[in-house]
Amino acid sequence: MATARAAHGPARILVSCAGIDTPGRIVGRDRLAAPLEDFVRVVSVNLIGTYNVLRLAAAHMRALDPLESGERGVIVNTASVVGYEGQVGHTAYAASKAGIIGMTLPAARELSRSGIRVNTIAPGLFDTPMMRRLPEEAREALGASVPFPRRLGKPEEYAELVVHIIRNAMMNGEVVRLDGAIRLPPV
Repeated sequence: MATARAAHGPARILVSCAGIDTPGRIVGRDRLAAPLEDFVRVVSVNLIGTYNVLRLAAAHMRALDPLESGERGVIVNTASVVGYEGQVGHTAYAASKAGIIGMTLPAARELSRSGIRVNTIAPGLFDTPMMRRLPEEAREALGASVPFPRRLGKPEEYAELVVHIIRNAMMNGEVVRLDGAIRLPPV
């Protein structure tokens, strides 16, 4: 935080986008239990990493003078629709994103006393580096599974929602699905 402040001034906005996945079944086809390290790694990066950045940013923002509105800062975390509708083979990812969803309201309630708002975006199927690891044919099929629009979400659509959350002072403690009405099947 100190390095960022020195380079860019006081941070009043945090957008946290941690997201890794290590797919694997709890008990594999070989009848062996999944390695615990895989689950721990995903939860550490996605959930604990998000919490760590949130707490550091909140401490920084709390020390700032409030703006005329009384606000000191806005935090936007990133979950996933998988946090609501987890899929077979993605237990760690689902648990980590559900944890981010679950901490949104209590974090917002606690930090609102200091003029800091906390919201979360739960994207559906977006064109991200994690999605780009899949073959093009698979990405097109996933995009076609979105009710409307029938495509993967675009990063700029996510960014537009972030800007709206920052500008709209009444957005606090909310988790917003940004998913084209998709509901993921268990698979």
